[in-house]
Amino acid sequence: MFKLNFKIALRNLWKNKGFSLINIGGLAIGLASCMILLIYVAYEWSYDKQSTNHDKTYIVYQNSVANGKTFSWAWTPNVMANEVQEKITGVKYASHSTYPSGKLITVGDKKISSKAIFADLNFVKIFNYKFIKGNPQQVLKDANTIILTKSFAEKLFGNEDPINKTIKLENQDILKVSAVIDDVPANNSIIFDCLMPWALFEKREAWIREGNWGNNMCLTVVQLKENAFFAKANAEMLGIYKRNQKGNTAEAFLHPLTKWHLYGDFENGKSVGGKIDQLRIFLLLAFCILLIACVNFMNLSTARSEGRAKEVGVRKAIGSSRKSLISQFLLESVLLTFISTVLAFILVEISLPYFNNLLNIKLEIDYSNINFWIGLLILMTFTGFISGSYPALYLSSFEPIKVLKGFRVKTDSSVSVRKVLVVGQFVFAACLIICTAIIYQQLNYVKNKPIGYNKSNLVQIAVQGKMADQVKLALLKSKLLKSGAVSDVTFFSQDITEHGNNTTDVSWQGKNAGESILFNNGGIGSDFIKTIGTELVAGREFLTNSANDTNSVMLNEAAVKMMRLENPVGAKIRFWGNERVNVGVIKDFVVESVYQKVAPMIFFPSSTWGAAAVIVRINPNQNISSSLETVDELVKEIEPNYPVNRKFVDESFEVKFQDEKLLGTLSNWFGGFAIFISCLGLLGLALFMAEQRKKEISIRKVLGASTGNILTLLNKDFIKLVAIANIIAFPVAYIIINQWLSTFEYRVSISFLPFALAIVISILIAILTVSIQSIKVAKANPIDALKYE
Repeated sequence: MFKLNFKIALRNLWKNKGFSLINIGGLAIGLASCMILLIYVAYEWSYDKQSTNHDKTYIVYQNSVANGKTFSWAWTPNVMANEVQEKITGVKYASHSTYPSGKLITVGDKKISSKAIFADLNFVKIFNYKFIKGNPQQVLKDANTIILTKSFAEKLFGNEDPINKTIKLENQDILKVSAVIDDVPANNSIIFDCLMPWALFEKREAWIREGNWGNNMCLTVVQLKENAFFAKANAEMLGIYKRNQKGNTAEAFLHPLTKWHLYGDFENGKSVGGKIDQLRIFLLLAFCILLIACVNFMNLSTARSEGRAKEVGVRKAIGSSRKSLISQFLLESVLLTFISTVLAFILVEISLPYFNNLLNIKLEIDYSNINFWIGLLILMTFTGFISGSYPALYLSSFEPIKVLKGFRVKTDSSVSVRKVLVVGQFVFAACLIICTAIIYQQLNYVKNKPIGYNKSNLVQIAVQGKMADQVKLALLKSKLLKSGAVSDVTFFSQDITEHGNNTTDVSWQGKNAGESILFNNGGIGSDFIKTIGTELVAGREFLTNSANDTNSVMLNEAAVKMMRLENPVGAKIRFWGNERVNVGVIKDFVVESVYQKVAPMIFFPSSTWGAAAVIVRINPNQNISSSLETVDELVKEIEPNYPVNRKFVDESFEVKFQDEKLLGTLSNWFGGFAIFISCLGLLGLALFMAEQRKKEISIRKVLGASTGNILTLLNKDFIKLVAIANIIAFPVAYIIINQWLSTFEYRVSISFLPFALAIVISILIAILTVSIQSIKVAKANPIDALKYE
């Protein structure tokens, strides 16, 4: 029986090539879209789950109340790990490490910038990295050793065995390679090229040796013996700051490693989501696109009902049961799904390089993974049975006597169901159009919102090696200005586009007792305001090369407002234990999130702390390429041992919009696919309706109706369906997009424009799709339809 049904299914597919191609194409695009989205969701979902005991591993977070809010971050004191290891119940390992940072590694003539981490032995035990060479029990004990990843070892030593060979760190420390580990997977929150002992960190930075509960400077990772200890361990973490430092009001808590990437947003000290919200949207999008493809299949299959009515009648007359007919139609559906899946694989493999480039990650299909094949089988079975269920039940319900006597198949109910399905498709399509339009409005609004400085032609150069010397920096500034390649030069203690240091150790006359205000802080050089293109609101800048300004500070507008200073210039401010004088007020400019209000910020002369970046404005009157070459040459003159690390500020600034751009772009692409599949469903309904009304149209033409009259008649019903879909979609889209916008302090207001756009686009698509078939029917010779009457 199966063999017979299979042959019949193949014959039907071949006999109705047009319908088969539309069905296969629609399902293939739906499956391919669904698969790409699911591959991306699976990639993000597997973040930080590579280690054996990832489910028992936690990141130590701290909650700190300031500015009337609770701030949460994974920065902790260097003494946290030992305290947790010794005094918290159920802890197997506790480790501290630095976050990955750029370090110069030299081997012979090779000088390579790397992502490096300083950590202790417990760090390796917690994440149980796969060791290719070396003894996992002996690494990180000797301060002058280093662990390399496989790819980084190949960069440094090629095919040679790197064990016991030496490298130079930052042109200072000679380190021996003690081990080589597998590369850290890209979907990991802690990615590095090399791992060095914490003892080496203490050797290089003397201040690290001091135990200070007020200095949050590293990452602390904890592994529990069993998760049964979690509740008690987390309760004991709450008072750890207070127990070790009088007056420290911060609270510590354990955040699961597996939620670190996906649940990174906190409000009032509680995790409220993060990347997981975007994954939910993509998961819903994948399901809806697949459902639309299945609905499209149903529409096209039932549209052929009259053509298959006699086949069903004959088969029932010779003894076929309804069960066997349902089996046959489901088999046809599964066969179509299988062919569509093969085509979908081809589309996915072609599309993945583009999406990898778009997402800046490496998505791939793991054909060797048994879970992938199980998931694919479930997806195929689900698609095949869902798409084939209604056609199988509907087609197998025909009564053989009525069909074989020549009575027309009653189609009212099937048409109604198809209309409902088409409305459902366009509800989703209209929602996507509205949401995508508002996402782009929000992105453009924030990108074009004034940020407080001019980032055009602004370049940052990382301070490395000898450049950190104040005399060398002054010399570099002088040479850059004399070269004419740049018009202005200044220094900053951090990357101007990234979050930097912050502190609550700021007090002033009039501050309320017990009030905690969190200030961002940064060191700035002379000509800072002119170079970055911001404004001096009041007072003056720091004096160039003046010892009198070592105890001076400057504030931004947000700090003045938060401190409630009526006369900010000249105000005495206690900062880092010293009394200082505010000499000026700088206009607010964006350093952290462009979606949030500018935080209070206090500035000090960069010479008192050290500069991390040289900021230059490229001379607009000179050729940019030659100016950059000149800048690179001058930097190399000052520090020839390091590769020049420079970047345009506007390019770095674009990273802030990465998530929103990703959401908008993927919504745009897959929304387009969903609309295309919906058009195929609409085309299926148009084919059916045109077939049903063929004789009516012919009679109308004989009686004098024009082609325009016929097109209006056929399009009118479909426009009604699309209009109904938009009416349903509007409140749904409004609720979804309003919820998304509520996460931003700066956001666009929801206007009628995106809704009008959805109406225009969906109606135009409907008219164009239906007219393709309608014109064909309207221009047909009436004799062909009426010659049997």
